[in-house]
Amino acid sequence: MNKTVLNFRTDRDTKQQIQELAAELGVPVSVILNAQIKQMLRDRKLVLSAELEPTPYLEKIMEEVEQDLAANKNIIWTKSAKEAIAHLESL
Repeated sequence: MNKTVLNFRTDRDTKQQIQELAAELGVPVSVILNAQIKQMLRDRKLVLSAELEPTPYLEKIMEEVEQDLAANKNIIWTKSAKEAIAHLESL
């Protein structure tokens, strides 16, 4: 297979991050970029996303909610959307 060089510009932080990711995965950066480009060409679409991580504040709230659910505390159960809306309007 003939190889060619594709040059593009990116900021230093992005370059550092992709190099770190490649090192974690144990592959060269070119393997990651080639895989992404081939996937994009195969699917004829570009998917951009970032894995979201909750903040420490949100993690604390989620933990409190789990505890409330386990204790059946601070939980309002409704049987219909109409009932739920009525409850919200009463607050």
